[in-house]
Amino acid sequence: MNDVIVVGGGPTGMMLAAELRLWGVRVAVVEKDAEPTPVVRSLGLHVRSIEVMDQRGLLGRFLEEGKTYPLGGFAGISKPAPEGLDTAHGYILGIPQTITDRLLAERAAELGADIRRGSALTGLSQDEEGVTAELDDGRTLRARYLVGCDGGRSTVRRLLGIGFPGEPSTNDTLLGEMEATAPIDEIIAVMTEVRKTNLRFAAGPVPDGSGRIRVVVPSETVAEDRTEPPAFEEFQRQLRVYAGTDFGVHSPSWLSRFGDATRLAERYREGRVLLAGDAAHIHPPLGGQGLNLGVQDAVNLGWKLAAEVRGHAPDGLLDTYGAERHPVAAGVLDNTRAQSVLISTDPGAQAVRRLLSELMDFPEVNRYLVEKVTAIGVRYDLGGGHPLVGGHLRDVPLKEGRLYARMHGGRGLLLDRTGGLSVAGWEDRVDRIADESDELDVPGVLIRPDGHVVWAGEEQGEMAARLEEWFGPPA
Repeated sequence: MNDVIVVGGGPTGMMLAAELRLWGVRVAVVEKDAEPTPVVRSLGLHVRSIEVMDQRGLLGRFLEEGKTYPLGGFAGISKPAPEGLDTAHGYILGIPQTITDRLLAERAAELGADIRRGSALTGLSQDEEGVTAELDDGRTLRARYLVGCDGGRSTVRRLLGIGFPGEPSTNDTLLGEMEATAPIDEIIAVMTEVRKTNLRFAAGPVPDGSGRIRVVVPSETVAEDRTEPPAFEEFQRQLRVYAGTDFGVHSPSWLSRFGDATRLAERYREGRVLLAGDAAHIHPPLGGQGLNLGVQDAVNLGWKLAAEVRGHAPDGLLDTYGAERHPVAAGVLDNTRAQSVLISTDPGAQAVRRLLSELMDFPEVNRYLVEKVTAIGVRYDLGGGHPLVGGHLRDVPLKEGRLYARMHGGRGLLLDRTGGLSVAGWEDRVDRIADESDELDVPGVLIRPDGHVVWAGEEQGEMAARLEEWFGPPA
């Protein structure tokens, strides 16, 4: 019997599997596709996801495969990055989703997750002891918990009967990679001109040296069957409509579409079954937030679910997952709705866009929007009076190394600058570092495995109460 079944082998599912394996939880990942998808929907990682990868010792792998870009901008309104952002990673990491998928799958496999490709979930039932998953080959799997990370058309969410209110897609966009006979310089020049008036259009070289181009162009209609890829002829027609030329495109390697549907699950948990990633929320890809939101769901959920499995979770810990992440997703849905309006070619929307561009010249406005898109601004209401509590602690340098290098095991962490604080009784769940940081002016900081601060101060009794509140009773 498994401890957890993860349905869906995308970035959310693989990140969750890896997080659970750090705690020794037995995990089976069930993925319906026999092979990883070649479709590149996401093109990068934002600050909070970069911090997560650094906390788990994975950032080096991602930096080797990607390229860093400066922060700045909202809805395609380009502005310089704000100064003094609360992070040690003030950049965007450009990396195709196919590589992110591979790196996270390799991580989950390295840690011992049982990855089963080519198996689709067809049914599930649960009782007081666990969950039974029915697969399309007639087999069943049993586990104590199941997490649906199976995308916007989630089978898990449908089987649970969880509502998915929101708005259907009103505009579809075509996305694909293909070869072209037109020179790259010509393609980029045309794209630059078209994007002056239409930000839903893009065409340029795929950054893998293959010579292919990546095309993004508005679709003719909204597809009724969203499982069917678009026809290549539609790409050619729409390129001629928007660019005046089809660039001589031919030999597509993959074709896809995405819409602007915006939906949020009514709840993230039903008994022993939970939702994460696109199974819990979908929204337009503006700002590149979707993959990042799912990975951050996984990191919030992983240690909490592991605590339940291992039997040391305090009452209500698992419910904090939905309580914390549902509002974050609602905020992302709202900012992508706003960006959808701001990229419209309607005169009213363009007037609002010009006004927002002027407002973004104020540093406070620019900072607020950048923190929103990159998730730097995410903080949870965790009680406590210190300003650090609830926020995500950046990677501060210590006298011996740096903070994130001490978080690779996915455990809680007490940074003790006094030398006199103790985690006795919680050593199996929380590490203690007696070290100094010139960037912190508080005697001690207690950090959850996901990097959020739950206590800051110097009084042992107060700190012990927070240990029990978040990590359960002492051993």
